Amino acid sequence: MTDAHDEWDVVVVGGGGAGLAAAASAAEEGARVLLFESERELGGSTRLSAGLFTAGGTAVQRALGVEDTVERFFQHYMDLNHWQLKPGLVRAFCAHAGPALEWLVSLGLDVPAAVSTDAHTPGLCQAGVEDVWRGHVPRDQGYGLVEVLERACRRHKVETVLNTRVEALLYEDGRVRGVVADGIEVRAPAVAVTTGGFAQDPALVERYYPRAHRAGESLFVVAAPGSRGDHLRFASQVDGSVTGEGWGLMLPTAYFQRYHHWQSGFPPASRVHVNAAGRRFMDEDASYAVSSGIIEAQPGPVWAVFDERARRGLPVGYADWTPEGVAAEAAAGRTPRAESLDALAVSMHVPAEALRATVARWNAELPHGRDSEFLRHRTLANKGGPTEPDPIGEPPYYAVRLLPAELVCTHAGLEIDGDAAALDRGGAPVPGLFAAGEAGAGVLGERYIGGGNAVANAVTMGRLAGRNAARAATH
Repeated sequence: MTDAHDEWDVVVVGGGGAGLAAAASAAEEGARVLLFESERELGGSTRLSAGLFTAGGTAVQRALGVEDTVERFFQHYMDLNHWQLKPGLVRAFCAHAGPALEWLVSLGLDVPAAVSTDAHTPGLCQAGVEDVWRGHVPRDQGYGLVEVLERACRRHKVETVLNTRVEALLYEDGRVRGVVADGIEVRAPAVAVTTGGFAQDPALVERYYPRAHRAGESLFVVAAPGSRGDHLRFASQVDGSVTGEGWGLMLPTAYFQRYHHWQSGFPPASRVHVNAAGRRFMDEDASYAVSSGIIEAQPGPVWAVFDERARRGLPVGYADWTPEGVAAEAAAGRTPRAESLDALAVSMHVPAEALRATVARWNAELPHGRDSEFLRHRTLANKGGPTEPDPIGEPPYYAVRLLPAELVCTHAGLEIDGDAAALDRGGAPVPGLFAAGEAGAGVLGERYIGGGNAVANAVTMGRLAGRNAARAATH
């Protein structure tokens, strides 16, 4: 690190997607930038992600003949969140998301103009429940996105300090004037807080996102290790406003999962989700933008019911959803298994007649490529896979408990405006302080828009935070 008494224009606290975007953008504006990262490598949760980026009105969409606009993106975003977010902030995000993606492409990110059927195939995919496809999948996933931003930071001579956790903000005479790291004051007229979320701090989860604890022992966290909520501690130092309490992203999983689905594996396509009444209630492949809410709205436990053929057909090589893994859970008595649906219903504590009727209706339609109740055939078609799952009919039968238990990201943080400026409790910008990503709250709402929402928020608002921090510091 440069001598502690040197003056920097911008200090960025946190080196995930938002921090790297902020640092590169500030340096592009001519600012002298110092970036602190608490962990041993850059990238944070963005590096662990698919790199999926949601945006509207992009060149990729136009090349594929997809008609979309910022206004259409904004309307969908606000409607899905019941207009409980600040329209001005969300409008700014929607307006800048497309240009932020084009900026990444100009830096070397490869997002081909091709149809993608999932979050791991480069191209344009259906990210959530959007009216038109907005999920942009880059080559090399989140790793590639982070590498592009790292190169930009190096090219613009951003100085990076790893394995160093910022302890406090320097707050003097009503404005932020730098940070304290390793007991050393590092002064700068502008600071961008991009420390990620707080999913790795159980006490903060209990305080700001207690919903996660409904999963009990099934809860597991996939956010980066540095997601410890430092932004919330900084807020208290500057009388900063905190918003987004009670909001975050929980993905629906099986009770036995402990890893993201990339490692954990996937349930069989030939399955039916039933509630405590023994009835089907959803499209089994509904986007996680809405599926966790649908599951939580059901009375009692929710189950994925499938047969022996489906179990045998699970691919090997994953951590949880494998033929051997399901068999082991059944042998241990944790997954109900029975030779008939009636006997399975007894183990599930659901009405046998209802379960039989549910499976019969599912078998009458899904194996024939249609789903008149929940339109799952459309979802399967969009995913590019077989649209005609096998019937459920080969005993023994299995029932795996499903619940939202995978904590991905948290949405409570420093309240920001459309310039990514952090606000105080009175709603005025805190001079010298900017925030973005999970640390800068107000874009990620109660309803997660779908795959790519968090990455787009991090890079888009990080870019705005860096540019505006640089301008505030150098003008």
